[in-house]
Amino acid sequence: MQCVSFDAFRALGLPDVRYIKPEYMFRHKAEITDAEWVLFPEYWQLGGILYGLKGRIFPSLATYLIGHDKVEMSRAFEMVAPGNTPWTLIEPNTESGAERIWSLMPLPFVAKLPKASMGQGVWLIRSLQDWNAYRARTDVLYAQEWLPIDRDLRIIVVGERVVGGFWRLQGFDGFLNNLSQGGRVDGETPIPEAVIELALRLAKTLEINHAGFDIAMVDGHPYVLEFNRLFGNTGLPGLNGKVAEAIKAYLIAEGQSDDPDDDPKEPTPPLKVAV
Repeated sequence: MQCVSFDAFRALGLPDVRYIKPEYMFRHKAEITDAEWVLFPEYWQLGGILYGLKGRIFPSLATYLIGHDKVEMSRAFEMVAPGNTPWTLIEPNTESGAERIWSLMPLPFVAKLPKASMGQGVWLIRSLQDWNAYRARTDVLYAQEWLPIDRDLRIIVVGERVVGGFWRLQGFDGFLNNLSQGGRVDGETPIPEAVIELALRLAKTLEINHAGFDIAMVDGHPYVLEFNRLFGNTGLPGLNGKVAEAIKAYLIAEGQSDDPDDDPKEPTPPLKVAV
């Protein structure tokens, strides 16, 4: 299985991978064309690789398109899992749009920049002053109901498998759970089965095959907050290796799936769940 990758770190542990710097893409058209898989291209490369060179990419196109910003993500979640999506209002940053959100969304509520990660670009809006400060930073208003939680879960899906998961405890600011913002890992508490089921259902329905889903539990009910296409692998020991093995297995299985005589895939062993 010959592959090229545009992300050296995420290709570690995968065999037969040629790393190419993204900016050198046009120098290596032949290698890209000949590759069975093109791994982790940057968003700006998709058109040339998919439609110019007819390349086969991983992660999937759906993973890129839906994960590109929180507006697209929330609309996809609301379409397929409305009962597991926090109430979200999205408006242009106009006086009428801002007034509509302010009049409808109870305080406190969460406001986010559509394109941000690692807990950056997220505000807890407690006052009109907070709301106006947020409005000064964005062209699109994204407001979401505040959930009464002090932790959430990161569930890592590769292909059709959950390869890892852990609770993220609230950080020093009493709001964000992101590890990059001071959140702490709890890898011992079992993961509720409903969370695993939701992550797998979203991944399968939306054709997302490489994602770190952030899911909150409120009174035993899971709510999906977002997913990251390029998630961190620092939450649990050995997670890098598990992700690499899962990617390898998925790429091989997908390559074999074109052959109708192939044996069916082995079932995935279950993750430890809460009873």
